[in-house]
Amino acid sequence: MINPSVTLARVRASTPLVHNITNYVAMQTMANVLLAIGASPAMAHAREEAAELARLASALTINIGTPSIDWLSAMGEAAHAANRAGTPWVLDPVAVGATAFRRQAARRLARLRPTVIRGNTSEIIALNAVIDDQSRTTGGGKGVDATDSIEHAEAAAQQLARSTGAIIAVTGPRDLVCDGERIAMIDNGHPLMPRVTALGCALTGVIGAFLGAEVMGTQAAPFEGTVAALAYYGLAGQQAAQQAQGPGSFAVQFLDALAAMDETTLDREARISHRSCKH
Repeated sequence: MINPSVTLARVRASTPLVHNITNYVAMQTMANVLLAIGASPAMAHAREEAAELARLASALTINIGTPSIDWLSAMGEAAHAANRAGTPWVLDPVAVGATAFRRQAARRLARLRPTVIRGNTSEIIALNAVIDDQSRTTGGGKGVDATDSIEHAEAAAQQLARSTGAIIAVTGPRDLVCDGERIAMIDNGHPLMPRVTALGCALTGVIGAFLGAEVMGTQAAPFEGTVAALAYYGLAGQQAAQQAQGPGSFAVQFLDALAAMDETTLDREARISHRSCKH
């Protein structure tokens, strides 16, 4: 049984430094979300310092939302440095199926052994097709938006977990976490969440913080930490929606809900179920 409050308490106690190479749209939102949960954000993408920061950080996140050649070089060097240092890192393959440039970038990064890959249903389906070297991706999607169901993404998540060795987090109205052998489903969240720009990207940083949180030299196991992060994030969305009048007020209430989350309430109201993968 996963108790999300345990990992949240670790984040708040250890203030993990999360190095984020993310897109222009997400930077401020992601930094504010990480501060609200008790982590310390670093938003840096220069190649000259990316590897050094990745070695110093508790966790690294990489997001290809606004890719460029220089940024991709920094991402690759940071990922290699994180692997050498034993630092967990999270890949967010934003709109991976949209262009050949993104497909090539995501294939390269996914082969650098990310700890977790987080995407919406269409991104996970598309990335699995890219890794499988299929000539055409099979997922839908409109830019960064998902058009595929969680049921459609489940088989892709299992295959992607086995081919990359990463924990796969598929996020949407219902979240799925898969390591190739077991699946957790998380049923927390609210429809207002995707109506606020960059909350999905910010979730990648929260997963990074939950993976990098350390108490007495021990970090959370990647599968359990990822599930805990998703339950916490979704429940904060539910709580924020109770006070919000629309997307604008929801964004403010959401930050407050993340910061004010009661650990007892989190364990009581987290909607997590488990089962084995299909073979």
